[in-house]
Amino acid sequence: MFRIQTFNNIAVRGLNRFPREQYEVASSLQGPDAIMLRSHNLHETPIPESVNAVGRAGSGVNNIPVEALSARGVAVFNAPGANANAVKELVIAGLLLAARNLIPAHEYLRGLDPSDPDFQKRVEDGKKRFVGFELPGRTMGVIGLGAIGVKIANASRGLGMNVIGFDPKITVESAWRLEAAVDRATTVDAVISQADVITFHVPLNDQTRNILDATRVRSLKPGAIVINLARESVVDDVALCAALDAGQIHAYVTDFPSPAQLGNPRVIMLPHLGASTVESEENCAVMVADQLRDYLENGNVRNSVNLPRLSLERKGAARLAIVNRNLPDRVGQISHVLGQKNVNIVHMVNESRGDLAYTLLDVETPIDAATAEAIAGIDGVLRSRVL
Repeated sequence: MFRIQTFNNIAVRGLNRFPREQYEVASSLQGPDAIMLRSHNLHETPIPESVNAVGRAGSGVNNIPVEALSARGVAVFNAPGANANAVKELVIAGLLLAARNLIPAHEYLRGLDPSDPDFQKRVEDGKKRFVGFELPGRTMGVIGLGAIGVKIANASRGLGMNVIGFDPKITVESAWRLEAAVDRATTVDAVISQADVITFHVPLNDQTRNILDATRVRSLKPGAIVINLARESVVDDVALCAALDAGQIHAYVTDFPSPAQLGNPRVIMLPHLGASTVESEENCAVMVADQLRDYLENGNVRNSVNLPRLSLERKGAARLAIVNRNLPDRVGQISHVLGQKNVNIVHMVNESRGDLAYTLLDVETPIDAATAEAIAGIDGVLRSRVL
């Protein structure tokens, strides 16, 4: 029986992926095998040694202590792309709201006195105050061409926009999905200098923190629209608000409100709505639940942020799943221990990712406790499971 501890409200459709005859799923459990969460801050939560995997029903993992878990050999999973359509639609919605000045126009009308005899005249006056612009022929700049960025780039092309994107680590899968008419930039600055609208879809790390800093804000095209539905610290809010106040840029659409933005008529603030659709939450929960099941039951790894992608068709009487530090001769030592115990390997696969390596191997005979203990005792082995 596997035990899954949950934090936050996980979509029922995802929780139903765990067969009740094999899994106990609850928010309070002793000795869980895995944790499933959304936005809960796991940095401030003690994580039992029994935990083999953590799965976030979303794409970002800033609320998870990935480095500390990696040092313990714990796999961390996310759901890249499961919320892509939700974020794409919100970006397009924010773009249209900003381009046509719909939020300030709405607020203007709400402020009118309904008893004013010149009410209709005041309404007509708004037409002059809130003139917007159309999208065809404008340039959309997309920083980050993963599952979300590709959808936005293609949707922008469908709106008649020119599109330029930047992603130094674009995957083959993303490149195939990207429309041929999308131009590829070699630097962030090349996108900023050309874009009438710029949107960010990158994880938060040392390379992306304040990627739109004060210097780059000054390089934005006059009248540009900036959209940030990625992470709070990707954009320097202070510099951007100063550019708004100076009339340098047209609008800022953000999913990460701050006190400095309140009251600024050129800022469209949203309360973290990027993935807040029923469909997105269900898609994320289903994807992560399936990944946790495959890892716990078979040792296969999909969409992990710290372990290499790896899968192996099951053969033999038992399977070993081993996470170790990426050091020379670990596979050799594992094979040596099994040979000493007269355990024959049927087939095996090993991959590394950064400081970690992961091995799956199937053997002809069951693995006894002494053999399992000997494998776990190899120097550099962080976690070893017999499946």
